[in-house]
Amino acid sequence: MSTRLVVLISGNGSNLQAILDACADQTLPASVVAVISNNPDAFGLTRAQKAGVPAIAFPKTDGEPRRDYDSRLAALVSTYAPDYVILAGWMRLLSSNFLSSFPNRVINLHPALPGAFPGTHAIERAYEAFLRGEIDRTGVMVHLVPDEGVDDGPVLATQEIPFQPGEPLEQFEARVHAVEHRLLVETLKSQIVN
Repeated sequence: MSTRLVVLISGNGSNLQAILDACADQTLPASVVAVISNNPDAFGLTRAQKAGVPAIAFPKTDGEPRRDYDSRLAALVSTYAPDYVILAGWMRLLSSNFLSSFPNRVINLHPALPGAFPGTHAIERAYEAFLRGEIDRTGVMVHLVPDEGVDDGPVLATQEIPFQPGEPLEQFEARVHAVEHRLLVETLKSQIVN
């Protein structure tokens, strides 16, 4: 039986697309059984629909406490019986109300090296640090999400990305995204196969 993945997204879904493509061509021995977004306008939901995967908009209601939302989200995700929950551009911190339902089964992708640039806008913050002469490389990591820490769970894989002098931000972002797509699929494959 194929490994079941639920993918949580908030935006464009290019990392989701990399997973969908890898499942379709059997590079990744898994199937995406649902895509859930806290953002009803996320283009990633369209990507899921085109792939024939349930695409669910699941926004937080006005005034809803974070932990209540996370409990509702955990209940929804559980209905799909995932082997892994993949955070592929999911832009909300998950509380223990969600994470405790999927111990050692929530995997996050973050466009920075361990301990560097946690949270949002990591690519832009790394680029600005490079321009200030503080760093000469950044990277991408894939890690487990065991608790409410921000981008600091046990690391499954990393890849460094050196900066290129004079490279515009948009070109650098494209290189980071290319690494994200490949590293995420490779890491998921190693987790599933092992």
